[in-house]
Amino acid sequence: LAEARDNPALFDEFRKKMARRARGFDAPYACVECVEAAVSKPFAEGLAFERASFLKLVASDQSKAQRHAFFAEREVAKIPDVPKGTPTQPVDTAAVIGCGTMGGGIAMNFANAGIPVTVFEVSQEALDKGMATIRKNYAATVSKGRLSQEAVDERLGLISTTLDYGDLAQTDVVIEAVFENMDLKKEVFGTLDATCKPETILATNTSTLDVDEIASATSRPDKVIGTHFFSPANVMKLMENVRGKASSAETIATIMGLSKRIGKIGVLVGVCDGFVGNRMLYAYRRQADFLLEEGATPQQIDKVIYDFGLPMGPFTMADLAGLDVGWRIRQGQAATRPKHLRYSTVADRICELGRFGQKTGAGWYRYEAGNRTPIPDPEIEQLIVSISQEQGITRREITDQEILERCMYPLVNEGAKILEEGLALRASDIDVVWMNGYGFPRFRGGPMFWADLVGVQTIYEVMSRLHDEHGDWLEPAPLLKRLADEGKGFGDL
Repeated sequence: LAEARDNPALFDEFRKKMARRARGFDAPYACVECVEAAVSKPFAEGLAFERASFLKLVASDQSKAQRHAFFAEREVAKIPDVPKGTPTQPVDTAAVIGCGTMGGGIAMNFANAGIPVTVFEVSQEALDKGMATIRKNYAATVSKGRLSQEAVDERLGLISTTLDYGDLAQTDVVIEAVFENMDLKKEVFGTLDATCKPETILATNTSTLDVDEIASATSRPDKVIGTHFFSPANVMKLMENVRGKASSAETIATIMGLSKRIGKIGVLVGVCDGFVGNRMLYAYRRQADFLLEEGATPQQIDKVIYDFGLPMGPFTMADLAGLDVGWRIRQGQAATRPKHLRYSTVADRICELGRFGQKTGAGWYRYEAGNRTPIPDPEIEQLIVSISQEQGITRREITDQEILERCMYPLVNEGAKILEEGLALRASDIDVVWMNGYGFPRFRGGPMFWADLVGVQTIYEVMSRLHDEHGDWLEPAPLLKRLADEGKGFGDL
């Protein structure tokens, strides 16, 4: 104690050290304050301070949110029509089609769990490049002291490579991780169907495409399922497991069990454009883009979302992920896009300039060589202003509160539609998807739990007003209206 009293800066130094990890959370800082009180106050006062801090934290929304998160992550395993005890298939071997960023990360998950995995690619060059990335990822883990070189060598020994589909004939489960293109995926599944033993489960790592259409390319739709991993696949905890209309109970139970075995939290969802996570992300991103056209800047929106507790705002996140993937998806959807609905062209115009994010040194922001820090770019701000003029939109001052409501309330509203359509089993499953796949702050308990804290009535009233002001994209979900009318929340469902 005497040593600590002689160094009062000790506590501020510790707060600085933990700032990144503890950002937004109250409890870690309260812990430091209690230790500080033990040093600076008489014993009885220190105890009283600690007790008061504890009681305040227990009654807080953050405590409720984190308890909700704890139980929600255990609830996801319960599937009414796939009860505990449903027979599962053994998974002693696995294969991954594609050794790009996602494929390589997925292969690492199997190796980390002690499951031998074969990685297939169309060229030796692609295989060599992918394996080099896997080795680099493992080397980084060793350098941080999280794994021994022996353990890494053991894991690398479980990963084999091939250019021949025939080598996958006896594999128990195959996960396809090729480019997000329906024709290509169907071609791969047709080949796998003809090559693999009849009981092999064929899974697709699609983030948006129709699992039922992919399954139609096979003679075993009951063995086809979506396994949407999140990037980086060797780190992110979430696995959105997408049940097709023909996916059997045995296939679902096997994949849900496999999720846990490879260290993931598996959440079962239904088939729709973007499934649960990305479909909600579209609703949030769409409004962020509209806010740009109306007067906000990328850095203002990103700051509001970051301050709310997400790891980064939508534009920083897009630059990190790469803008070209979303652009290609939007180009593919252009012919079927409803003409009466508002569409923002800002992201497309940025891609047309060859700016695809961090990997090209410029996207929504610009980046200096070897530095990932986003730097606001006057060129982009000028482009946004010119698009506003083209659209006949008079730019205005946008408040931080409007940004938060326009981004987060439509996110909740889309979640309500998903629940009503039966694409998620529970509101808490949506919370698990968003906390583990998109970095929604755990201290807020996920978007649906947070909506209950804000008040469904409040969100419904704001959505109704926004719908009147901005049109169809913001129409309140019928379930949101019903819960508001009944004075209930998503937790009551």
